[in-house]
Amino acid sequence: MEERPETELISIPATPRASTPETLTPSGQRSPRPATAAKSSASSFISPRFLSPIGTPMKRVLINMKGYLEEVGHLTKLNPQDAWLPITESRNGNAHYAAFHNLNAGVGFQALVLPVAFSFLGWSWGILSLTIAYFWQLYTLWILVQLHEAVPGKRYNRYVELAQAAFGERLGVWLALFPTVYLSAGTATALILIGGETMKMFFQIVCGPLCSSNPLTTVEWYLVFTSLCIVLSQLPNLNSIAGLSLIGAITAITYSTMVWVLSVSQQRPPSISYQPLSLPSFSASVFSVMNALGIVAFAFRGHNLALEIQATMPSTFKHPAHVPMWRGAKVAYVLVAMCLFPVAIGGFWAYGNLMPSGGILNALFAFHSHDIPRGLLAMTFLLVVFNCLSSFQIYSMPVFDSFEAGYTSRTNRPCSIWVRSGFRVFYGFISFFIGVALPFLSSLAGLLGGLTLPVTFAYPCFMWVLIKKPAKFSFNWYFNWTLGWLGIAFSLALSIGGIWSMVNNGLKLKFFKPN
Repeated sequence: MEERPETELISIPATPRASTPETLTPSGQRSPRPATAAKSSASSFISPRFLSPIGTPMKRVLINMKGYLEEVGHLTKLNPQDAWLPITESRNGNAHYAAFHNLNAGVGFQALVLPVAFSFLGWSWGILSLTIAYFWQLYTLWILVQLHEAVPGKRYNRYVELAQAAFGERLGVWLALFPTVYLSAGTATALILIGGETMKMFFQIVCGPLCSSNPLTTVEWYLVFTSLCIVLSQLPNLNSIAGLSLIGAITAITYSTMVWVLSVSQQRPPSISYQPLSLPSFSASVFSVMNALGIVAFAFRGHNLALEIQATMPSTFKHPAHVPMWRGAKVAYVLVAMCLFPVAIGGFWAYGNLMPSGGILNALFAFHSHDIPRGLLAMTFLLVVFNCLSSFQIYSMPVFDSFEAGYTSRTNRPCSIWVRSGFRVFYGFISFFIGVALPFLSSLAGLLGGLTLPVTFAYPCFMWVLIKKPAKFSFNWYFNWTLGWLGIAFSLALSIGGIWSMVNNGLKLKFFKPN
């Protein structure tokens, strides 16, 4: 029997369940029925015509059962507008899709600069901070998965919606909207810069001495990469990019493994040292350590997509969405650990505090470009390009959803194909122009990590206390309040460290330096 995405009704087996037509979305996919349809279907099961052959006691039992289900909220109330928006348009996701999306969002270019953080923290503090951050963000991810349907009959399909339920309508928007949009848009812009520069380096490696005398400039490579991103962004919804997320996950695992294996297999530089970088003053050392911790925090930046990924799954009383979501997330984050820890530890072992500010990929190119076969090096750069193209899609989807939500709420109709395409072209070129005007954006790993740290490490703990309401002064209550306020304190400190590093160190943490 087919399962409805959000509405599951108790019915008599002999009664057909497909009498109510479903809404068609702009992309032609099936969407959840509106709540009115569900109610009319439910009322038909308890109609006098249906109950007339049944005695009064059975009629009373069925009516009481229907009232109980409606009271506890197992008949989920649906917002008809959700059937028009990219995140909730399709509800046929599963645990495999969750694993693909979480892995694509969890591993990316930010892993390549983790060895830079180790050059300021050293072995002990570097491994300790990375381990604590990993388990902390895994706990808060579990919180978000559980809170997706914390209120019976209600699904919080977006991070901002859950923040509004926990902190209030107005305060929730103020607290969550800026960091989530800033993280999505900032990451998309940084991906354009890194993807364009990597395409240029790939072309130079493949072409070699045969390159023409007038190659494309760095900005032109940015434009080429942006155009590819815009073409791929025409896929309608979050479920439709599951294949791209799979490609992004495979390429991320592959190039992360290739980078650290190639690094540790080569001879280390003769003047290598594992002592943390010494700076001229104590304050400079403190701010640099804060900035390094911000890089570690930025490596775990995918929580702004957790609720959106879970929203693509069907959910019923017997088969809630949190089960496949958590199953896929566990698999994904085991693979995330297998990528991040070897890159950070292996990269620091191979280059120590000689690690360039651009990260392990730059170190590999600078120290071993003549020792590694050109084809292998070119393949590594090409995999980075594919991963950036895939990551751009999943991080841009919440912004696409916000654009279309504003349009549909004003016009009370779904976006046409041309309107949807126009929004995505506009967003892609706005990100391109921001990247060209602010080419140092890709160097702000510490600042991005500090400003968006509450989304991953602090807000979920507060949401758990305010929505689940554990017993006051219990261990659960103390634990979540402590983690939440620690996350806020770290956010302020790491943001200050990121700003100081930009101003005083001449934008040291630069992934790639355009010509």
